[in-house]
Amino acid sequence: METPTPSPLQPRALGATDLMVGALCVGCAPLGDMPEAFTYSVGEERAFETIRTILDGPITFLDTAASYGDGESERRLGVVLRERGDLPAGFVLATKADRNLQTGDFSGDQIRRSVERSLRLLGLDHLQLVYLHDPEFSSFEAVMARGGPVDVLRRFRDEGVIEHVGVAGGPIELMMKYVATGEFEVAISHNRFTLLNTAAAPFWDACARHGVAAVNAAPYGGGMLAQGPDVYARYAYEQADPAVLRRARAIQRICTKYGVPLAAAALQFSLRDSRVTSTIVGMGAPQLVAETVDLALAPLPAELWDELATIPPDMDDLVHGHVA
Repeated sequence: METPTPSPLQPRALGATDLMVGALCVGCAPLGDMPEAFTYSVGEERAFETIRTILDGPITFLDTAASYGDGESERRLGVVLRERGDLPAGFVLATKADRNLQTGDFSGDQIRRSVERSLRLLGLDHLQLVYLHDPEFSSFEAVMARGGPVDVLRRFRDEGVIEHVGVAGGPIELMMKYVATGEFEVAISHNRFTLLNTAAAPFWDACARHGVAAVNAAPYGGGMLAQGPDVYARYAYEQADPAVLRRARAIQRICTKYGVPLAAAALQFSLRDSRVTSTIVGMGAPQLVAETVDLALAPLPAELWDELATIPPDMDDLVHGHVA
């Protein structure tokens, strides 16, 4: 007898941490007003309204970063958190420590400044989960060196400023190297586990081997698998290759055949993988909270997955976007 799939809203342990999160996580990058990545702008009032809707539930896991709008996503979240008095009970808010976007500085001192700015912008006295963000912008040796970024995050954890430390990045081989260090409790891969690209599959296995919670970001590939390739012909925040568009159209035809929204199939592709603890979906408008829940809960026929499996996701790990 097949085991029923748990509801995506049901809290589950985030790996070995003491944090409880749902299978859905709100990605707050759009709230930082990043038209260069998403091709649309999110004004301040719309962002505030979206954050208020998020904090009213039912998705209780939020993900932001110091780099999203160079602090604007965190600042806007902080405004509403102060308005509410604090992060609501049962919610988990993760952020990411970043390089200096102007100079490229990825030193330990810069990571310390990044964490301190996040605390200030969010208006919090401690952070539940902080990821080292995009370590591919430095070398493995420099990131892991004494006094370097990981050392700084470890010290913040020892001091109680940070509860848990994770790593979020792109290139799969490099990310596997980081999770093997034993320094991280949670890891994010982005744009590499979608209906179009399953390059992160071995990474999820590596996370499981090392006891690291796996989080998948951007199941829509930045928007194409939500809106459709003929409406939004971009993948991972860049113009899509013609071969990607052909595969996306083939996937869309199968979804149409079964009367299934492309976005529902794309989201549930991630949600149905038992190796993935949570899936991050970017939201830049209030109505997307309820819409995402509906897509996650939509019943999809088994035949859909069988037919989708006939279209091989043959993209290599050639994703260049860094919004996750």
